[in-house]
Formats: sequence, structure tokens, C-alpha cells
Amino acid sequence: MLNWLRRAFSSASPAQAGFRPVRVVRAKYDSALTTDNNRRHWANADGLSASAANGPEVRRILRNRARYEVANNSYARGIVLTLANDIVGTGPRLQLLTEDAEANRQIEHAFHRWAKAIGLAGKLRTLRMAQAQDGEAFAVLVNNPGLDTPIQLDLRLIEADQVATPDLRWSDARAIDGIVFDSAGNPTEYHILRQHPGNGRSLSQDYDRVPANSVLHLFRADRPGQHRGIPEITPALPLFAMLRDYSLATLDAAKAAAYYAGIIYTDAPANGESDPVEPLDPIELDRNMLLTMPGGWKMAQLHAEQPTGTYAEFKREVLNEIARCLNMPFNIAAGNSSSYNYASGRLDHQTYFKSLRIDQSRIETVVLDRMLAAWFDEAVLVGDLLPSGLGPIADWPHQWFWDGHEHVDPQKEANAQATRLASHTTTLADEYARKGQDWETQLRQRSKELALMTELGLAPAAAPTPPHSEDPNADPEEVSVSDE
Repeated sequence: MLNWLRRAFSSASPAQAGFRPVRVVRAKYDSALTTDNNRRHWANADGLSASAANGPEVRRILRNRARYEVANNSYARGIVLTLANDIVGTGPRLQLLTEDAEANRQIEHAFHRWAKAIGLAGKLRTLRMAQAQDGEAFAVLVNNPGLDTPIQLDLRLIEADQVATPDLRWSDARAIDGIVFDSAGNPTEYHILRQHPGNGRSLSQDYDRVPANSVLHLFRADRPGQHRGIPEITPALPLFAMLRDYSLATLDAAKAAAYYAGIIYTDAPANGESDPVEPLDPIELDRNMLLTMPGGWKMAQLHAEQPTGTYAEFKREVLNEIARCLNMPFNIAAGNSSSYNYASGRLDHQTYFKSLRIDQSRIETVVLDRMLAAWFDEAVLVGDLLPSGLGPIADWPHQWFWDGHEHVDPQKEANAQATRLASHTTTLADEYARKGQDWETQLRQRSKELALMTELGLAPAAAPTPPHSEDPNADPEEVSVSDE
């Protein structure tokens, strides 16, 4: 026993004692390794914060390049414009949900009149386009005496370039370029230049300190701690340039091939037996004629090999990648659904419509609800505009209606709607909301129509019976869009 203890605690090495050394295993990620093959690819990766990565100069360069592409690239212009039109449409509509139906209609009518007077729908579309190409959009709540409505509230749109702090002290941890925050991270004031820096007529850097409750700042925060936005089409800017370059290069190659009808050449060696010919000497050709060539020379016609057979496929793939950063399907970005069938079109549109609803919800929170609160503050000061007895304004429930989206097959959608209503899995309010309509307004209108039809002796038309497919096993979704 003592000999065993002496051997166990002796100073002999593990190898001498018969033990194997323990190897420490360290797990590695391939993406965390820097090799000769990936060194250049990850050269620009950094650990900057959201504010540092989106500094004033970076945002300025990205804005200018995004604006250039939208102004000069037809696809970029169409994508940004389509996105704004699909999100905003003809504009949001207010619906109050208090217990007093007559008061609801009175307030909704007054708000609709004011929204039409200030061009709310057009301003919202401009804000959404600015968010896509500039990364962010700003609007200031101002008083406009020129409005022909009892409420003088208005929205003044300003570009992102104008929200800046020329004398910003970078030691101030609660301020970034153009915005000052409190200790909780809430914006307290915005710095708005009195002159646009790109105006060119004035070099003045004077700015106004505007309270945060008067400024609407619309942007998408992709990172925690991000306070200023970058263009939503930033990942697609190199692709837009690639698409234009490839199209121009293809056109140049096709034009070059069309300029030259042919070329003469010889297989004879230099200083051979072929007849002498002046280099680059043009030969005029007439139609329907045979041509004799100098001895030893042959003629070959140049073939226009542009565009190549993969030209359309390349443009499609690049455009599909461009539209992906905006959650937009290819057929909407390209304005072409020739390669789609009914099922694939609906599947792509489901993701797109969900993205639109998220955008609309953000606009409601950032712009519409705050604008409505300011409108109520002004309306209280106007006599007889708001009905009495409804309680505090802050307790008034409300919702916003947006334009609905037309179904590819209205008949199938009507059948599905009837089934949902019959099975009590939906409500009239939900079904009308899908179309961007107020169910109370629509039912009152329908009641008037039925009453007038009864007065005139017109019988309401009976609902048609849904047709049944001859093949019960046929998939109703698998039909071509062109057949719809």
C-alpha cells in the first residue's frame, strides 16, 4: 500500500507514470476564421454601434446614391412608387368607436374634411417614398392660417438633410446628429436647419430647436440603439448599378455587331501568296449580288450575339434580389406576372401584404395617432366641432381603415367570405375592413338601397349559386393568372 502511494505522488512525468495527457478541445466556427480566401470579403466588417455606423457622412452618401438611382433607374423609381402606393393608397380613414354613433359620424366627417384640405394622403405617400430612398422622413406639426377648415393644423414635410446639428459636441452622449434625448432615451428636441444644405443659395448653418412633440420621425430601426435611418434600398444599390451596366453593355455589343456587315480574312501566312489588300478598306455591298474577293481572301459575316440567351434570366434574378430587401414579390417589382400561376401569385402576395400591414401599423403609431391627438387638441378650441358628453378624448377608441387589396379571383373570395360568415368564424366588421370600408357606413347605404328598391317595386337580385368543379379532385388554386 505504501509503495503504491509513493508511486502515485512521485515527481515522475505523466508519460513516465503511464498516464496520457488530456487534450483541451476548442470548438471553432468556420465563419469566425479569417483565411486567405475570405479575408477580402470580410475586410469591411466592423463592430461599430448603430449610431457610429450610420454617421452623418455615411447617411449623406447613401441618400445621394439612392436618390440618384431612383431618379435615373426606371425599376428603382417604379419599386419605390409602387411600395408607397400600396401602403398608403388613397389615404387612411378614421373610424371612431364610441357609443354615440351620430357623434362618431360628425367627428369623422370633420376629420375627413381636414385631411382632404391638407392633402394628407399625398403627404403620407411622399413620407413613405422618402423612407425608402432616404432612410427616414420628417414632418413638423405647424399652424397654417391658409387652410379653409376650422382646424388650422398642418404637416410640413422636411428632408432628412435638414435635420442636423452643425455645432454638435460629440462628447454629449445624449445627442446625435439632429436629435437630443433624455436619460430614458426619449427624443426631447430636433434641430432643423433653416436652409437646406443643398440649396446652394445660402451657407448659413442656423437651425431651430423644435420640441419633439411637434416632430414626426418615420424610419425603420434595424438595430437596437439606432436613431437615424438609412435608405431601405441600400443593399440593392450595387445591384441597381450592375443591372444598368449589364443592360448598357449588352446594348453596346449589339450595336457594335450591327454596325459592321462583315470582315474579310485570309488563312495564308504573312507575306504569302494572297493578293495585297489595303487594311480597313471598306467594300460597299449591294443587295442580291455575288461578290468576288481578292485571291487568297475570304469573307465572313459578323453575327449579333447580343443579347445572349441568358440576358432575360439574368435581369430577372437581379431584379428578384433587388426586390427582396423590400419584401416585394418579383412580379410587382417587374410589373410582369407572365411567369406566375394563380397559386404562386397568391403565395408571394401573402408575404407582401403582411409586410404592408406592418408598415401601415408603424405609420399609425408614429404619424396618424400623434397627428390625431394634435387635431383633437385644436378641435377642442373650436366651438361646436366636437360633441359634448363623450368623456375624455384620450378614452375615445378609434381605428384606421386603409385601402383593401383586390382578389385575383373575386368569385372564389366571395364564396370563401360566405363560408366564413355562415360558420361564424368572421364578422361583417372584419370582412369590410379587408376592403378598407366601414361596416356601419356600408350597411346604412345598403339599407337605403333596399328601401328605395322596395319603393320602386324592384326585387333585390338573388345571390348566384356557386358553381361546382366538374372534377372534385381538381386543385382550384392551380390555374394560370392569364386565365383569370
